[in-house]
Amino acid sequence: MRWLRRNGSSVAVVGLDHVQLAIPAGGEAQARGFYAGLLGMTEIAKPAQLSPQGCWFTGGALNLHLGVDRGFAPARKVHPALLVDDLAALRIRLSEAGCEIRDDKQVEGYARFFTEDPFGNRIELMERV
Repeated sequence: MRWLRRNGSSVAVVGLDHVQLAIPAGGEAQARGFYAGLLGMTEIAKPAQLSPQGCWFTGGALNLHLGVDRGFAPARKVHPALLVDDLAALRIRLSEAGCEIRDDKQVEGYARFFTEDPFGNRIELMERV
């Protein structure tokens, strides 16, 4: 669907730039261990004009920003669903690292499970089948 500007020209949402999750202050090292170390994402530099707290990652077409929230509470329902290319191998890797794996109802066309990052944020991992 396209929306009209006041001048009559149209505007449309054309994509997703990034997803942001909150982390507690001082959680950057744990975030790097999980998102880069276990999930294999690549950390990217934050622009210099932004707060030095938090960290950013990329993987495939996904950009994930982790921002420090002084009143942090983990996201237990709202979550990113990350597409991966070998869900079975990732399940083993996360299990061996002590991460809880929670299977859920099947969704046609996908294999999937849930886990949590080191801060309790819900993370869905999916593979197209």
